[in-house]
Amino acid sequence: MNKFLPVDEQLDLLEKGAAEIIRLPELRERLEKSRQTGVPLRVKAGFDPTAPDLHLGHTVLVRKLKHFQDLGHQVIFLVGDYTALIGDPTGRSATRKPLTREQIDQNAKTYTDQVFRILDREKTEVRFNSEWLGKLSFEDIIRLAAKFTVSQMLERAEFHARFEKEQPISLHEFLYPLAQGYDSVALKADVELGGTDQKFNLLAGRELQRDFGQQPQIVLMTPIIEGLDGVQKMSKSLGNAIGIHEPPQEMYGKLMSISDELMWRYWTLLTDLRQSEIDEMQADVASGKLHPMEAKKRLARTIVAGFHSEEAAQTADENWAKQFQQKDLSFDLEEVPVSWLNVVVADAASLNKFKADPQLEIPINLAKLLVALGICNSRTSGERQVDVGVQIDGVKRTDRWIAVKRPSRITVSVGKRAKVAVIE
Repeated sequence: MNKFLPVDEQLDLLEKGAAEIIRLPELRERLEKSRQTGVPLRVKAGFDPTAPDLHLGHTVLVRKLKHFQDLGHQVIFLVGDYTALIGDPTGRSATRKPLTREQIDQNAKTYTDQVFRILDREKTEVRFNSEWLGKLSFEDIIRLAAKFTVSQMLERAEFHARFEKEQPISLHEFLYPLAQGYDSVALKADVELGGTDQKFNLLAGRELQRDFGQQPQIVLMTPIIEGLDGVQKMSKSLGNAIGIHEPPQEMYGKLMSISDELMWRYWTLLTDLRQSEIDEMQADVASGKLHPMEAKKRLARTIVAGFHSEEAAQTADENWAKQFQQKDLSFDLEEVPVSWLNVVVADAASLNKFKADPQLEIPINLAKLLVALGICNSRTSGERQVDVGVQIDGVKRTDRWIAVKRPSRITVSVGKRAKVAVIE
């Protein structure tokens, strides 16, 4: 019995959310050959360990790896410990500061621990590109560099823009696409996955494989996912991200705050449902058979269950319903102790007065309070949120500060998220 599904059924999952496939007919041919021979495709995705904490935006590529894995193919999680020494120039207007070996090793361990929340550890081939890049001699690097011209490198958008603006381009940055391309040669990859911003590097792999007498890999690119605002890319620095380590209630609440339009993009990029199943659900919403709120709750439960558990997802769902649908705030919200000294608005003289007399009401900066509660990631994003509005004990406030006594308990709600600040 053939262990692989028919090609069309595989593509129903693999094409889902793909921004571009180079080339789709080649992918179809290799999937068919894999079915005939019983030999799985070797599917590679590389990750430079430059940041230790993942958010859902980082998982789009990992989830596509999982789709190949679920279909029976061999996935390779490649840790770019050597390419991290260069620093990927993708999306950069200036040269990256290289990481130290200690930073790379620590980030790599954290990264691999996190991705196995999605991938099957037992079925995943984990490799480090220092295995082969570290063995290249200077002669090898010269011969590798000879396969590309400077004009080819300057076709890359980031390099072209910096060249036009007479901004520095370090020679070692030209080595990055060569190193990433050589990874595909070393691993004999059939398919390489990457974001749309990685196209130049991914195509370098195809070219080098041809030069080394290998069949060029198929390139499958995933899009950059938008954050909670539905406009800018998901980023912790922009305060619109959902971290994969966030508590279930926090994760659920953030997902319920997204727009109905963005919900379908999240269904496509952040879940394992086939595109045909998502299309059917979307048709049910359009016809009125399914309420969009219920579709969004299913999405939130699905994602929370994937990173926590079915039980945690169900509890988060019930608590959210009590809070926002049944208007019942009797269930336990997360309580966060907050020192008044960290959120007070006061000059030195006023501060001394407040310290001397604990009975006085103190002015609390709402943006600072949102940061202390973990609702916003920075004071700037907190101030933007305050301008839109923050619910304080059920009352919408848009002023920058409120007066409270010590100690006090304040229920702070932003969108579908709520916490209790215990001001001490």
